[in-house]
Amino acid sequence: MDLFINLTINGLATGMLVFLLAAGLTLIFGLMDVLNFAHGGLFAWGAYSGVWVYTMTNSFLIAIAGAIGTGLVLGFITEKIIIQPVYGNHVQQILITLGFMLVLSELLKVVWGPNQISAKTPDYLAGSWEIGNVILIKYRLFIIIVGIIMFLCIQFILKRTKVGLIVRAGVMNKDMVQALGINIKRVFMLVFMVGSAMAALGGVLLAPYSGVIHAEMGMEFAILAFVVVVIGGMGSFPGSLFASVLVGLSGSFMAYYLPDLSLAVNMLLMAVVLIFKPSGLFVVKG
Repeated sequence: MDLFINLTINGLATGMLVFLLAAGLTLIFGLMDVLNFAHGGLFAWGAYSGVWVYTMTNSFLIAIAGAIGTGLVLGFITEKIIIQPVYGNHVQQILITLGFMLVLSELLKVVWGPNQISAKTPDYLAGSWEIGNVILIKYRLFIIIVGIIMFLCIQFILKRTKVGLIVRAGVMNKDMVQALGINIKRVFMLVFMVGSAMAALGGVLLAPYSGVIHAEMGMEFAILAFVVVVIGGMGSFPGSLFASVLVGLSGSFMAYYLPDLSLAVNMLLMAVVLIFKPSGLFVVKG
């Protein structure tokens, strides 16, 4: 039972990190119908900028704010320059965003160098609590809490606010929203920036979790995020949360019991879902 609890906490923490990245992809695809493969690059930039700010200020809260700010700025630039010319063309979106992902990764090496950078956990989040034989690592519990809070906040905004109403209406009928006098392009920009900020937040939270960051981390996590989006259902926010937790838990348990299959289990999950329910586990009702 103790081992089960420890593996579950590890899996939930990993799942919440993936959720922050996948949720941004879900928001962007759900409203804008954009396949943004550069999303992982924003994740990596959030990690690097957050670690740099933390090194300069020794404040983890300021580091998180700095990473979110980086995500907002890069999101604005990406949507304005990269995405706008290819709206409505998925093939061009994939090609140009993949290229931009490589550019973002190489720029990380230009700014911070090609070597890995270590990231330390804040003192007040370091260490663990021991309850019986169960070891509760503080930072992993922190990540789980942040992920739950972000999910509840986004759900509240989407379901209970005027902005959320506009976003949901835009998902169903963009032309109708435009006809009502709402600047749908501005809504697109806002959603893209929020999604990018969530990716950057996931990046800065990952840094102390893994202990080191590197320029190629964006591509690795972007692939995992797309797996989550496919499993959960394209455009489904609750589906992204469920799929992220599923992927995190399966990875955690498989890494312990069957290490040789730990890398393949997520692809197997996606294959099974695509075979039996191609639309994903959660379907967005239009």
